[in-house]
Amino acid sequence: MRVLHVNAGLESGGGLTHIINLLRQAQRQDQDFTLLCLAEGPVAQAARQAKLNVQVLGINSRYALTSLRQLVNFINEGNYDIVHTHGARANLFLSLIKRRISAVWCVTVHSDPYLDFAGRGILGKLFTKANLHALKKADCIFAVTQNFAQLLIKKAQLPAAKIHVIYNGIFFHNDDEIPAKYDHEHFNIVNVARAEKVKGQELLLKALKQLDNANVHLYIAGDGSQLASLKELTQKLSLGPQVTFQGFMTQKQLKNLYRRMNLAVLTSYSESFPLVLLEASDNLLPLLSTNVGDIEMMIPDQKHGFVAQIGDVASITAALKAAIATPPKQLVQMAQTEKSYVASNFSLEKQLTAIMQVYQTLIERDS
Repeated sequence: MRVLHVNAGLESGGGLTHIINLLRQAQRQDQDFTLLCLAEGPVAQAARQAKLNVQVLGINSRYALTSLRQLVNFINEGNYDIVHTHGARANLFLSLIKRRISAVWCVTVHSDPYLDFAGRGILGKLFTKANLHALKKADCIFAVTQNFAQLLIKKAQLPAAKIHVIYNGIFFHNDDEIPAKYDHEHFNIVNVARAEKVKGQELLLKALKQLDNANVHLYIAGDGSQLASLKELTQKLSLGPQVTFQGFMTQKQLKNLYRRMNLAVLTSYSESFPLVLLEASDNLLPLLSTNVGDIEMMIPDQKHGFVAQIGDVASITAALKAAIATPPKQLVQMAQTEKSYVASNFSLEKQLTAIMQVYQTLIERDS
């Protein structure tokens, strides 16, 4: 089975991690997977660093529809059985050439398609409409949460039969491979997320203000369009001494940062199945998240972490207070309990096996 994964190539967050990790797992299992990036960028760079089979088509504009013939030729001449797209631009391009290729077309929906272009005015609405139209043409859709699957079925009116829920996974390390924690005097919390409105960092800053505890320090790791306004809000709330903006960090830098953290926090308005929380758990950090996506699958009860209500500063503040009040040894036990649970249920091996089973069914149906 020959499989081609296609992405615009400009991802820099969870989408990039998802694609690279999935192809790394496929490589481990000797599967014939190729990654095609429409343009040079972070995804191709990460793929090369991981020594994956990656090609770049060189389409540098989302409007370069004259390059569609290149994409058709690449797919047909490569004799691919499956083409698997990630992201709105790749979805649009495949929807326009679907009748000209012989491969079965699958899509992974990584995020809420109704929010992907939120705040971009008329152009954003057009992109949203184009992406939803593209999804309707796909042979198969992988939704990374049950919530997204129901959204696609009920709101976008896609056939339930072609939607498959497969949760994200990561590579988990043995505990003895995790660097030892640093001693530190403060209660340190880390938020790893793009600085965008959907990630809700302004809620976290307001909750930190309500907490009124100078011993709590927040580290925000991520870059994005809201970074300047978040820094401005930090100063407005007089939280400067308690908040550190780390900017974009590599996985190696994050692992070092995790060594002096007490809690990983995500206060998003919307998420899929957040890889950043799985990665924090792998590094033996207890978790706190708003009730996004299928988070109850990741944090099933109070023994596994803390859950706050979406968009609710008071609820986030209460969850933070509960975490801070938890004895350190109990937090350590919580982190170990959570890691054991997620490593058993959300590994990349399980994720790839489930995807391959769907691929095989589609090929047999199409033959």
